[in-house]
Formats: sequence, C-alpha cells, structure tokens
Amino acid sequence: MIPVLMADDETLIRTALATMLDLEPDLHVVEHVDSGEKLLTSWQQRVDADEPVAVAVLDLQMPGLDGIDTAVRLLELTPGAAVLIVTSHGRPAHLKRALAAGVRGFLPKTTSASTLAEVIRTVHDGGRYVDPTLAAEAISAGESALTPREADVLEYALDGASVEEIAGRAHLAVGTTRNYLSSAMAKLAVANRYEAALKARELGWI
Repeated sequence: MIPVLMADDETLIRTALATMLDLEPDLHVVEHVDSGEKLLTSWQQRVDADEPVAVAVLDLQMPGLDGIDTAVRLLELTPGAAVLIVTSHGRPAHLKRALAAGVRGFLPKTTSASTLAEVIRTVHDGGRYVDPTLAAEAISAGESALTPREADVLEYALDGASVEEIAGRAHLAVGTTRNYLSSAMAKLAVANRYEAALKARELGWI
C-alpha cells in the first residue's frame, strides 16, 4: 500500500481527489490538509515515527508556502522523496522551477484521477512524469526574465483586475503587489500591467 499525503487549499477539490485515490487498491491517502505548512508538520511526524515515506501530492498555488516551496522543505527532510505537483496554472516557469527543486511529477488539475493514480505509482517507484503539453510549452518558451512572484501577479492581471484584486488573488500585500508589477513592467519595457501581462503571455512566461 502506497501512503499519500495531500495539500490543497481548495477543500472541495482536495476532498474529491482524496476520495477517488482511496478507491485505488494500492493507494491510501493518510491525510489531506489545506496548506504546505500543515503538510510539512504531518510529514515530520511520520519521519519521527519512522513510518513509511509517503508520496506528497501538492497544489502549486496555496497561501503561505506554495507547492514548490513546500517541496523544497520536504525534500530537505527526506532527500529523494516522491513529490508531485498538480496545478491549474501550469506555465513553463513553474515547471522549470519545480523540476529544479527535485519534484518528480508535474501535471494539470484537468488530469483524470486514474492518470494521477498512475503518476503516484510512477514517482513512488523512482520514476518521473511531466505532462507532455506542459513539457512542450516549457521547451518552446525559453528562459523567463520574471521571478515566480512577478509571473504570478501578471497572470492575475490578464483580465484587467485592479491592483487590490491582484493582491487578494496572489495572497500578497497591495504595496508588495505594486512592486512586483512595476518590476515586471520594467523588464518587459511596457507602460502598464495589462500590456505586461499580454507580452509575458506571448513570450510563454505566464
């Protein structure tokens, strides 16, 4: 039986995934929590109790520690552990950052439960899996000049949202959000955040 720990701040999605994975004969979701911090606490408790190393299934975008930051800390506790990221924001920069951190799996939330179960088995056995479409986009996009947080705020600016709305979506202070937007606009040599978002999208950076 493969133990699975999950972290996703969207309760409905997390609960549904946990229920579906528990239907698999060889998988058992031992715990699912709503933040990276809580998952790390549970992971440390398992390590301290000398329990079998679980597979971590992490949402990419969560308040506090995001999925990749959580993965980094988790892998510091247990080098080589099987970690995979699921996301509705699968841009190339996220994928490259996740792979550099040691994440073994990266796939969109549109993936079926059966595919997710297969990926969990794959990473548990030491393998890797990256969604083919996301991999192709990452290869074609080239290196992004934006930091992960700059890319985040630009992605939220695509629909013309106000700075306050972007800050709320990104779980950032308004002043911090303005700084990220200004930095991104300067790097992209454009006059406003919407133009920056469109140009970053054209370049494949968000």
